[in-house]
Order: sequence, then C-alpha cells, then structure tokens
Amino acid sequence: MAVVDVVNIKKEKVGEVELADAVFGVEVKPGILHEIVRMQRAKRRAGTACTKTRSEVRGSNAKPWRQKGTGRARAGSKRSPLWRGGGTVFGPKPRSYAFKVPKKVRRLGVRMALSARLAENNLTVVDDMGLEEIKTKKFVEAMQSLAIDNALIVIPERNEVVEKSCRNVPGYKVIVPEGLNVYDILLHRHLVLVQPAIDKIEQRLLA
Repeated sequence: MAVVDVVNIKKEKVGEVELADAVFGVEVKPGILHEIVRMQRAKRRAGTACTKTRSEVRGSNAKPWRQKGTGRARAGSKRSPLWRGGGTVFGPKPRSYAFKVPKKVRRLGVRMALSARLAENNLTVVDDMGLEEIKTKKFVEAMQSLAIDNALIVIPERNEVVEKSCRNVPGYKVIVPEGLNVYDILLHRHLVLVQPAIDKIEQRLLA
C-alpha cells in the first residue's frame, strides 16, 4: 500500500494514511481513459441541431413554370434543395450522442485516473478544509497555502460552506465520492482528498 502524508490547510504534516493499491496503484491504460472521457462528453452534448427538409420549409407545391419551352431548366417546386430557401438534404436532426461503457470499465477508469494523479505526485490528502463560514477569500488563501492553483476537491459529504466558498473561483470543483468520475479528475491538475472521503472512495470502487 502507498503511504501518503496527511497535511492541514497550512500544509503542515499531521499524519499519514495508507491508500489501497487496488484503487490507487492500478496500471494506467490511456485507451480506457480516452473511451470513458468520450462517453462522458458525448452524453453532455445537446444534440438539438435541426434543419428543415423540403417537406418542412415554407413554399408552394405548384410548379414554378411549365416543363418545356421557356429555355430555363425544368423545376418542380420552390422547396427544392437546389433553390435558395429550399429544404436541406441530409441535414442534422435532434438526436442523442450518448453511448454506453460497461460499469466495470467505468470503475476501472476512475481507479486508473486516481492512480495517475498519485503517480504524478499531484494527489494531496488534507485532514479538513478548515472553513467555518462561506467565504471565498478564505478558500483562496487555503489553496495558496497548499500551493495548488487548479484542483478537484473530494469531500466526504455535501458541505454547503465548502461548495459555496469555491464556486466562484475558476479552476476548482468540489464533489462527493459518489460523483467521482474520470473526466473531472483528468480535467484538473491536482486532486485534493479530504481524509474521511478516502474510505468512501475505496468502498465504492472495490464493491
């Protein structure tokens, strides 16, 4: 098991914690991480782009002019895709871009992302966030003390004080263990774990 220092909000060592190799010591395979990030981003796509076909645009069904004798090319409808204002051929329609990745693979991906942050020395364990009131300034000072400028912070349970203190600061996000995912871990350079959250993360990923 990897042993990591536990620090307080002033970056002073206050203890140590063991991290399970089955969660934080997994071999990282970029292909799996890539597939999971693709899945997460695809699910977030709105898929609302829509164009009108020739049956949906405004315009008469009448033939614009007779078939022969005018010297012009034959035409059957103002709504032809060849005409300005006509319908669109094979244009986008509302759709879902989502696709599925097996649950076991998604869990493996989270373990790989956690392992990658630990291997890069970009994982910090703190004993407590040390915020007693909703104060953005206090949160920024805490991150400056830890020398972290971009981080995903995992807290053991919902905490309005921590969540609201950081929500206006770009580059930071606070989540609970149940919401831990590959995209958010990889999107932020650092991973900050509040110590009580580690047990919940390991229980969830080893279940």
